[in-house]
Amino acid sequence: MIDPGISRRHFLSRTARAFAGSLVLSPTVFSASGLDQSTPVIAVFTKAYQTLNLSFNESAGVTAEAGLDGVDVPVRPKGEVEPERVADDLPRYAAALRRKNVSMPLLTTAITDTSGATETIVRTAKKLGTQFYRVGFIERAADPAKQIREVRAHLKDLAALNKEIGITALVQNHSPSGHTYLGGDLDELGALVEGFDSSQIGVAFDIGHALIVHKDGWREKFEAIKSHLKVAYIKDANMNGRWMPFGKGDVGRSGYFKLLREMRYHAPISLHLEYDWQQNGKTRESLLKALTESAAVLRRWLASA
Repeated sequence: MIDPGISRRHFLSRTARAFAGSLVLSPTVFSASGLDQSTPVIAVFTKAYQTLNLSFNESAGVTAEAGLDGVDVPVRPKGEVEPERVADDLPRYAAALRRKNVSMPLLTTAITDTSGATETIVRTAKKLGTQFYRVGFIERAADPAKQIREVRAHLKDLAALNKEIGITALVQNHSPSGHTYLGGDLDELGALVEGFDSSQIGVAFDIGHALIVHKDGWREKFEAIKSHLKVAYIKDANMNGRWMPFGKGDVGRSGYFKLLREMRYHAPISLHLEYDWQQNGKTRESLLKALTESAAVLRRWLASA
């Protein structure tokens, strides 16, 4: 029986993707809907939703209508969920998502150590079935070697907390964008996560940022961190540092999706809308169009790898 909380269109879309994906990646993951997914769960980074000030119910609705599987929720200051309200608001958001058959596999946070609201955020997320949370960015200091040692000490504390709770923290690579973040260079990222159990401290690998920083040299550097890859962040970009609509940049030609297939990748994918999708108006319709078109290109990349 089709769940009454999802539209016929969304159900058929998910069923078709599961069938097509069985030709691509053989491992399966278990989604919130109870369906075995042969392709990775695609979760949209909902920072884009904040542009429209969507409610939790509205966010769940547009995600489902776009045929996406889940959300990657900003739980940070000025995010969709404020850290001090996580115990109340995150369960409300999760409930709205469940009614639309949408999951919440990961969060994006500003967490950099175990202080403040960290434990509340992580424990609340785990109770709701969230598997991963991305840690916050740290601006690169004058002495990065010393800084890496200091950050690794904080990651060690987070690793202990994650082991106790059963969740994974993610460190992301990010190219300079007015700020230079530690770990944007993949050599630095490798130094940050080296030696940690990847089930406690893993990598959110962003191929777009990697292309901007390393150009075609990203592939060799990726080898040193691929054992820690937990979540793939996907946005399209050209190597000159410009964010592009999906299919217009260099990501689809990078060979990354073939690599994911060879690695038998089946964890969630976080889809990011970084290009100017609002040029035709800051409306729900423009957002839905951007989500639908971007997801279609991403699925083509996965299927053709």
